[in-house]
Amino acid sequence: MDFQLKTLSTAQAATEKCDALIVLAAAGNSPSKDPIATLVAEARKAGDLGDKAGKLLALYRPARVAAARVLLASAGDGEPASVRAAVLAAIAAAKAADPKRVAIVFAEPTDAVGLRSAMIAAADASYVYTATKSKPEPRSIRQLSFGVADAAALREAFDEAAATVAGIELAKEWANRPGNHCTPTMLAEAAQELAALPHLKCEVLGPKEVHKLGMGAFAAVAQGSAEPLRFIVLRYQGAPKEEAPVVLVGKGITFDTGGVSLKPAAEMDEMKFDMCGAASVLGVFRALGDIRPALNVVGLIPTCENMNDGRAIKPGDVITSMSGQTIEILNTDAEGRLILCDALSYAKRFEPAVVVDIATLTGACVVALGGVRSGLFASDDALADALLAAGEESQDRCWRMPLDDDYAEGLKTNFADVANVAGRAGGAVTAAKFLQRFAGDFPWAHLDIAGTAWKSGAAKGATGRPVGLLLSYLLARARKDAAEPAPRKARKPSKVR
Repeated sequence: MDFQLKTLSTAQAATEKCDALIVLAAAGNSPSKDPIATLVAEARKAGDLGDKAGKLLALYRPARVAAARVLLASAGDGEPASVRAAVLAAIAAAKAADPKRVAIVFAEPTDAVGLRSAMIAAADASYVYTATKSKPEPRSIRQLSFGVADAAALREAFDEAAATVAGIELAKEWANRPGNHCTPTMLAEAAQELAALPHLKCEVLGPKEVHKLGMGAFAAVAQGSAEPLRFIVLRYQGAPKEEAPVVLVGKGITFDTGGVSLKPAAEMDEMKFDMCGAASVLGVFRALGDIRPALNVVGLIPTCENMNDGRAIKPGDVITSMSGQTIEILNTDAEGRLILCDALSYAKRFEPAVVVDIATLTGACVVALGGVRSGLFASDDALADALLAAGEESQDRCWRMPLDDDYAEGLKTNFADVANVAGRAGGAVTAAKFLQRFAGDFPWAHLDIAGTAWKSGAAKGATGRPVGLLLSYLLARARKDAAEPAPRKARKPSKVR
């Protein structure tokens, strides 16, 4: 997407040459008397433009305005969520005329968060998937200009938002691809391509290296598939080497049949989205390469398929994880936590400041929170608060869930150190309690994105969440570290050959 940032008042926007002009008007009266401000005022007075965010009024060749098509879009109270609703509605309406150049102007002054919200919403509304279509139709909108009161003051926010969009769209691209176009090997190749960006490195481990590391849980999930597993290690170094990194761990099941505990046939095609956690990590690193913040980040992606053949793990099997803990497999469809537990053990070698894992982990989280907020579990209150704040700022919200030790009771078994599932009750929590056993040595958070990573039905497709949340968290952390530097020495990670 070609984004542009301009200093445009509503008076200046009246002369802007574009195929469609979208005016974001928050509730209230503007003192301006230019053609566009007058249109907004008259539309409100006549009751043709309501105050509710997302309400639209379409105009064709209004007097004294250069653009042939003008969309007045109510931005409600002007808050980021209202701005997002207005932009989503306006872009959806504008696309009917197949515009190539669209300008979006804020009728009232906006801040960095408002601009970011508008840019991400515009990109979401105009995104088109093309990778596996024989005659792909490119997105009709080729250029999006954003008019604000002072472009220079918002340039940094604009650049960060453009990079965030690039990250979100990379996450969408890989999550939307079907399983035969997104194998673990292909996902690893996508990660290796990111190493061309500044300050980024990528290392990919195969079955032999994973076996040598003792990742028995990860290897067990992969053993029923003809596709070889890959363990992807991404490193972004924007701060001195001795500064402890943030480690992001993304679940990368490129297709999930459920294994021997086979899923129902209905909607099983959507199990290509079971690698959305991995896709979000790729998206974050894509954005980091553009933004280049002053912090260190490590991305770990265990990726494989969960398939059935004569070698596949069976209910009742006992496996040994990298941590040495033994796990009884009661349900082979609870495989995500098995690949993540070994990745969490691997994360310890980086002596991380914090670790955040991201996974489409449980249907129970979908039942609990639907598709609005991701489930957040955290062992550290400060980390939880920071992620919650980042979710609010980015409009990529999460909700903190409990981690009481009582929830772990159902994971007890007579035949191993721990079972991989408990009962149906509190399934999202017991899954998090399982992961917590392997993340006891550092501040840790788990994001269950099973309800937010993709949409079903007519709007079927990946959302790119929680790339926005994670980037907001990382950038806030970088700003805080710049203001209050408190480096923590990290041991140099060992490499496996």
